[in-house]
Parts: sequence; C-alpha cells; structure tokens
Amino acid sequence: MSDAPQDRRDNLALVRTDLANERTLLAYGRTALMVAATGVSLIKFFPQSLSLQLLGWGLTAISVVIAVIGLVRFTRLHKRLR
Repeated sequence: MSDAPQDRRDNLALVRTDLANERTLLAYGRTALMVAATGVSLIKFFPQSLSLQLLGWGLTAISVVIAVIGLVRFTRLHKRLR
C-alpha cells in the first residue's frame, strides 16, 4: 500500500518532465520564427544592400536549423520518457 504514493509521485514527475519538454519545443519554435522574421524583413526592406540580403538569407536558413534541432531534441526526450 505504501507503493501507491510513490507511483503517483513518479507519474507526476513524468508529467512535469513531459510538459517541460513541450515548453522547450515551443521556445525553439518561437526562436526560429523570430530569426526567420528578422531574415525576411532584411530581405524585403533592404533589397539594395547585398550584405543585408545575404544576412537575411543566412538568418532564414539558420531558423530552419533551429527548428530542426528543437524537433530532434523534443523527439529524443519524448521517446526516452515513453
């Protein structure tokens, strides 16, 4: 009978960890979105500047990398929790 509170505590710890993992994925998504928006803004508003165009395209590419890293980290931890 003393195992029930321990099982419940373990289950709640897993739920907290899963929710933290989801929050982390959302943070990666927000970061990727802001980096992409900055890149697109540079591309759109400074078409005459080659260096800002290159920076904009670079930021857009980096945002994809950030999103993929976040998704990979989320998936790995999600699998480990299951």
